[in-house]
Amino acid sequence: MAKRPITDVPVSVKTLEDLAKLSDYSLVDNLNCDPDATQTGDDYQPRQVFSGHYVPVKPTPIDDPLYVAHSEAFFAELGFDDSLAHTEAFTRLFSGDISAVPSPMRPVGWATGYALSIYGTEYIQQCPFQTGNGYGDGRAVSVLEAVINGKRWEMQLKGGGRTPYCRGGDGRAVLRSSVREFLAQEHMHALGVPTSRSLCLFVSQSEQVCRPWYSQGSYSTNPDMTVSNPVAISTRVAPSFLRVGQLELFARRARVNQYPDALKELEMIAVHLIEREYADEVNRELAIADQIVQLAVAFRERLTSLICHWLRVGYCQGNFNSDNCACGGYTLDYGPFGFVERFEPYYQPWTGGGQHFSFFNQGAAAQTNFNMFCKALQPLLVSSPSAMASLNQVNLEFASVMQEKTNTMWASKLGLSSFDPELFNQLISLMVQTSVDYTIFFRELSTIPDDISSLSKSFYNAPSGALTAQWEKWLHSWRSLIDNAEDGLQKTAQIMQQLNPKYTWREWLVVPAYQQASVGNFKLVHELQQVLTQPYAQQPIEIEKKYYSLKPHVYFDAGGVSHYSCSS
Repeated sequence: MAKRPITDVPVSVKTLEDLAKLSDYSLVDNLNCDPDATQTGDDYQPRQVFSGHYVPVKPTPIDDPLYVAHSEAFFAELGFDDSLAHTEAFTRLFSGDISAVPSPMRPVGWATGYALSIYGTEYIQQCPFQTGNGYGDGRAVSVLEAVINGKRWEMQLKGGGRTPYCRGGDGRAVLRSSVREFLAQEHMHALGVPTSRSLCLFVSQSEQVCRPWYSQGSYSTNPDMTVSNPVAISTRVAPSFLRVGQLELFARRARVNQYPDALKELEMIAVHLIEREYADEVNRELAIADQIVQLAVAFRERLTSLICHWLRVGYCQGNFNSDNCACGGYTLDYGPFGFVERFEPYYQPWTGGGQHFSFFNQGAAAQTNFNMFCKALQPLLVSSPSAMASLNQVNLEFASVMQEKTNTMWASKLGLSSFDPELFNQLISLMVQTSVDYTIFFRELSTIPDDISSLSKSFYNAPSGALTAQWEKWLHSWRSLIDNAEDGLQKTAQIMQQLNPKYTWREWLVVPAYQQASVGNFKLVHELQQVLTQPYAQQPIEIEKKYYSLKPHVYFDAGGVSHYSCSS
């Protein structure tokens, strides 16, 4: 894959023509197109895609697009002028009309297929043809790859219309879910968590679709009504959108030699993954079998680190199937996600997720995805028994690597130089018994208090006398370890405050933002942008009073707030 030269001069993108000069389509230029596809990209009906790595698809623009927001931080990182987001050409492109993009940008996008594994079990039932050949990007259309300041980015429209993988859906995303993903991606980046990024968000002023959702004040587990929603397109950006499920799709085909080039197409996408995501970690001069082993080691490193970040900031992905697991090791697909407020070890915001995808089980879920990743690579190592043995060993060591990193993360979150399992287990028990706000507790702990009075602002329930005594005992034990820290209390507190955010995602504060946005008022969306992209900072007192606060009891068990379906 040819690479654009890296220059010392940052780019300045003020027009779409400036952006077009940076375009570089590695996926469509180096991988195989579906031989049954149309070259025009007019391909909107569900059908089986038997081979090839992508399908050319022209996105379907939303009607009467209106600017909602763009990420000023990401624009600055890319060298985009903020004024670009308000130009007619930018609006047209990122609301789905790519018919008149300037050359060398291309007027056709692409969608990809992938397989589905849920907690280590292969499925084809979600494919409408019961073959696995009709499952993939049903409403996500990539429209651009560009090398910007030496880094490759892929830009993808979520809600960009039907593709051959739409499975009978309308190809649209509603404003509610689009606001959530737009805000969440930039919040996660600000938290220091590897993630896809948000570029911009546009809503249609006239086009609406119906989705099941919750009535006002509902405590139902599942949606209890159908709601008409404005449609929107959010543009998410990542180094690639390659998923574990994509490797699985081609591995399944290769295992049964489904067509003459099945094994070759698996190798091609594995090599493409290395070039896109792991060029600095995999030695390209090695034999392909040895490169595959290095790839597995590198992905294991990223994936285990990612899960530790999720636990550190209280994030629960909700639906961590293999098709939602990015091969680049970052957070992808913000659907029924949530952040822990009142601490529950097995918190699960998605009503269809089950405990296996719950907060504390995310390491185990990641392990099943990594196992499927390794399994997908095995057909490439059949002729190399030593590499196969090495890959299997890398896979077997996942749990121990995950545990070691998790222990290190908890120690750091507590300001300790090493993990103390007894102290940690006592804390988890106390947090559950007392009903503690996860974020507020750890932030207040970062001040290194002498007693539990400051910690009490994180308590949803006032502890009994006996429980208070247990808290005081735990705090004394913890302080005895902290007081002996080599760097001193002030330095320890500073480090803890860089790991334990003050501001977190609170669904009950996000709901009004997307509700007001649905009637054209984006003020709260913009306010949340400012708050959530400065999660570790001291913010104005009025912001602190509003956003650094316990979840009101009225929202406990409220549908669409404490839990939700996958309706988007």
